[in-house]
Amino acid sequence: MDTYITIKSPAEGYYTEKRSKFYAFIHPVSSAEEVKELNAHYRKKYYDARHVCYSYRLGPDGALFRANDDGEPSSTAGKPILGVLLSANVTDAVIFVIRYYGGVNLGTGGLIVAYRAAAADALAHAEQTEKIVERQLTHSFTYPEMNAVMKIVKDMQLRVVSQDFGSTTCSITLAVRLSDYDTLRARLQDIRF
Repeated sequence: MDTYITIKSPAEGYYTEKRSKFYAFIHPVSSAEEVKELNAHYRKKYYDARHVCYSYRLGPDGALFRANDDGEPSSTAGKPILGVLLSANVTDAVIFVIRYYGGVNLGTGGLIVAYRAAAADALAHAEQTEKIVERQLTHSFTYPEMNAVMKIVKDMQLRVVSQDFGSTTCSITLAVRLSDYDTLRARLQDIRF
């Protein structure tokens, strides 16, 4: 697979149960560092909240993930939030759920339902998008080969990451769809002058 699903922009969700309020926020992210910054932001903004729980998935295959219960009973907050991301097959995203305690204990089952519902509401308000997994390739060539290289770039609709045109040789770094990588390599190697 060389595509994956993520979200375009942040969105919000909400759920209430027995006077406890659950505010949910979903964000597109590309690193654990971004998650840390968002966590600090929500902890500061909602300093009076009882819990700031979250889960995230990173990478085209979602292999890097984390679920944080932030003091709630084990697996009653982070895992249900992560389950929402998993069931929608969304990656490169984080969902935060901020809980304001309403004075009535919900029990483990109630917490799981509440955190899952809040996270699902945030995801429902987010616009999903499909992204392409790319791989970069750097190719060096001579000036007489320039037209042939640029024809390949145009034909395959490649994204030019960088280029360097020296006095005797040229170098270009291209972003190519993962499934087209071998084809690109073969076409570039077939250029002869």
